[in-house]
Amino acid sequence: MAATTRVHSNVTISFNNISLNDVENLMPIEALCHSHPWTQKTFSSCIGGRYFGEYAQLDNRILGFYIGEHVAGEATLMDLCITPELQGLGYGKTLLLRFFEQSKLLSNNCVWLEVRAKNISAQMLYINQGFTETGRRTGYYPSSSGFGYEDAIIMKKLL
Repeated sequence: MAATTRVHSNVTISFNNISLNDVENLMPIEALCHSHPWTQKTFSSCIGGRYFGEYAQLDNRILGFYIGEHVAGEATLMDLCITPELQGLGYGKTLLLRFFEQSKLLSNNCVWLEVRAKNISAQMLYINQGFTETGRRTGYYPSSSGFGYEDAIIMKKLL
């Protein structure tokens, strides 16, 4: 069942729960958004059970999605992707706010995430929505250049 929300007075976005049938359609966005994207098998393993996620549509076009995990009153944002040509238009914030709403409905009292240390635009989105850095995982992500590794910044927000 789809829920809708208004982003601006003239734009309506619909949110749909992600099912295994949606993975194939979401994988191209995943691949475009990450230097080391999830495999289809990994993506599929993050559907159902303790995982929750939705994709967002604008005029029957998928604009992005999020995947979250919830355990013992805490949620983790596992993945958030916006179709590259639609990035920078506020849709990441819209999906993040929707993730918060769904996390609260699942009785979570805080949310966690990890973000690449070099992904400044994502960090700014998270900081502007109330996340604070709680730690770092040194050399956690393979470098997007293919040489070496980069740190993950661990962030938390109370709901």
